[in-house]
Amino acid sequence: MTEWMPWLRAAALVAASTCLTLAGGAHAVRAQLPAVRVDHVRRVFHNGEHNAFTDLVRFRDRFYLCFRSCPDGHMVHPTASIIILASDDAQTWEPVHQFRVAGRDTRDPHFLVFRQRLFVYTGTWYSGQTTIAVEDYDLNQHLGYAVWSEDGRVWHGPAMLEGTFGHYVWRAAAYEDTAYLCGRRKIGFEIGPRGEGREVESLMLESSDGLVWRKRAVFQDIAGDETAFLFEPDGTVLGIGRRSAPTSQWLRAAPPYDTWQRADLNAHVGGPLLVRWGDRYVVGGRKSTPDRGPKTTWWWLVDRELQEFAELPSGGDNSYPGFVALSPTRALVSWYSSHEQTAAGEPITAIYLAELQILP
Repeated sequence: MTEWMPWLRAAALVAASTCLTLAGGAHAVRAQLPAVRVDHVRRVFHNGEHNAFTDLVRFRDRFYLCFRSCPDGHMVHPTASIIILASDDAQTWEPVHQFRVAGRDTRDPHFLVFRQRLFVYTGTWYSGQTTIAVEDYDLNQHLGYAVWSEDGRVWHGPAMLEGTFGHYVWRAAAYEDTAYLCGRRKIGFEIGPRGEGREVESLMLESSDGLVWRKRAVFQDIAGDETAFLFEPDGTVLGIGRRSAPTSQWLRAAPPYDTWQRADLNAHVGGPLLVRWGDRYVVGGRKSTPDRGPKTTWWWLVDRELQEFAELPSGGDNSYPGFVALSPTRALVSWYSSHEQTAAGEPITAIYLAELQILP
């Protein structure tokens, strides 16, 4: 734990500076934001493989943590699998399920509690029986899969998500009796390499059962990317879209989600998460720094502006956080990072947890 203390001090200083040194005009709003302390940082999983892309949820009074694990590394490999851990107290974790899809790289798992079931969604790149070169990646062959459970112990699937072929599925959210999923795809399913970048559009997909999906709306018609949804009580949806652009975007739409507001944010957020913590909005993800590389970071979202309040111990390949509010002032967060090393000096990519505490 000793090696993490400078990171925690830095995070506390950032939060204190944000809350105490700004005044006047728009800065007055920032001055009212609370400081946040990062507590109880711990590594919770490492098996010698590349472990990444976390999510976190509470379901039927237990905590669940999911992530991708792959012996061959970050890129597209058919050896990748999704691991799901469970805990009664967020301290001691046990594996409850692990799955893979033959001939595909399972990655970016995300939870959704919907119709009294716990779903785990994963986007899968096609790879066949062996690792493929980056130039052979094809977004048009992407396909979503899911596993699900009624009690967190007995799991079903993986089942192919109908309506997601050619879509890179990502975070899901639900409002009343409908589930919604972010799916990005090549514009017009254009034939060509990989297909990431500006030639990608982002769609809101909808489902009544969590398994069969259809198009609801196109919410980014260019430079589409990972997007997190959050529904308000009246059905209005907010979103944070990573985008293949210098800055990420704030998004908003009211039912039936055919008209979208968009605004560029003041930062680029990789692997974004958008949640409500008490009466405030929180964004988590990866920021890039000019001198220290990428860092897993947390921001307040205020009037379409991001205000940083914490930076977690992280470096190299990292981010893709999860979040569970424990109370209006405490939260549990997950992320992955490769800032630690083995005794031989080799980097490891592991899964971490910490608590965020709003200071009085």
